[in-house]
Amino acid sequence: MIQIKSASFLTSAAKEEQFLRPQKPMIAVCGKSNAGKSTLINLLAGQKRLAKTSAAPGRTRLVNYFDFGAFWLADLPGYGYAAVSKEEQAKWGRTLEAFFARKEDVTHVFLLSDIRRDPSADDMQMVSFLVYHAIPFTVVATKCDKLSRMKTKERVRAVANAFSLGAGNVIPVSGLTGEGKDALLARIAQVIGAE
Repeated sequence: MIQIKSASFLTSAAKEEQFLRPQKPMIAVCGKSNAGKSTLINLLAGQKRLAKTSAAPGRTRLVNYFDFGAFWLADLPGYGYAAVSKEEQAKWGRTLEAFFARKEDVTHVFLLSDIRRDPSADDMQMVSFLVYHAIPFTVVATKCDKLSRMKTKERVRAVANAFSLGAGNVIPVSGLTGEGKDALLARIAQVIGAE
């Protein structure tokens, strides 16, 4: 398993020409607005405020880059938030597309999905996109502290089935209790070849 000793914010990119070309393996974090992307980044970093969390969904409008020592992490704008204008939604969509257009820059994707809910049409579209472009990914089922252990296992299977994945490709995680952090670190080690 990998040890994260320090993590720091690198920069934000609003448009394609500002995207960083990674000097280390890069893991992208994506998911619906309010799926828990910032919370997950803070959990991995062992810091409370590395990534800004917000009660209001749709706060991340840029690609935010973080340096985790052995790898970089790119926090992508959340998708599927209805309270922003269609124009803003389209802009986020273009940002995501432009980001993934350089798929050789992306080592792996963590697709976050609230474990309590069935994947949305946007989630399904994201998975289809990643599969079509052969971009490796793992589904991170967030907010598992809200469920019992039995219910968590049941929901992991349901989420895996919805995405047509094996249950091993879904990692239940809680930013609150830290549950699943070790499994996530083990997956990162595997992904960046640091086992």
